[in-house]
Amino acid sequence: MAFDLTGKMLISTPAMADPRFERSVIYLCAHSAEGAFGLVVNRPVPNLRVREVLDQLSIDDAGLDEDRPVLLGGPVEPARGFVLHRNDLTEPGASQPLPAGLALSASTEVLTAIGQGKGPSAWMLALGYAGWGEGQLEGEIAENAWLTCDAQEALIFTDAPGEAQWHAALRSIGVDSRTLSATAGRA
Repeated sequence: MAFDLTGKMLISTPAMADPRFERSVIYLCAHSAEGAFGLVVNRPVPNLRVREVLDQLSIDDAGLDEDRPVLLGGPVEPARGFVLHRNDLTEPGASQPLPAGLALSASTEVLTAIGQGKGPSAWMLALGYAGWGEGQLEGEIAENAWLTCDAQEALIFTDAPGEAQWHAALRSIGVDSRTLSATAGRA
């Protein structure tokens, strides 16, 4: 594999043929020769809030300071939850460390800490994930379906996830969304 994008972000371009990823920003949790795994960070699930998920899991939410939207992390296993967060929990082993001071958890321990107000200082809850098989992501990048940028907490953790994150991610690499085209050329 020529490059490892673990800990980077993907920004979809108009060349992205899959409507599930149109105007998406994805944090890549893992990327290797076998494939890639990431979470869409800018697609809220309509009418679903974190407090509702905690209630469904019978987790006390008395310490939850704000009821954030739940995100659609991707089309794979949409009933499975993931918490992407700043790696500042005091409970070792509850999360998998990631680059850029972040961590990932699929355990209820992190959700319990969040419900008690003892969770990480920055976090997002996503249902499902985006996955790629061997060489698939590299092929999509070669077809200009994705641009990449460094992970930035401001692009991941926001009170109002949505299309504005896509525009901000493009601006972070000096691209104006109005100048993007679905066709690519070679010089």
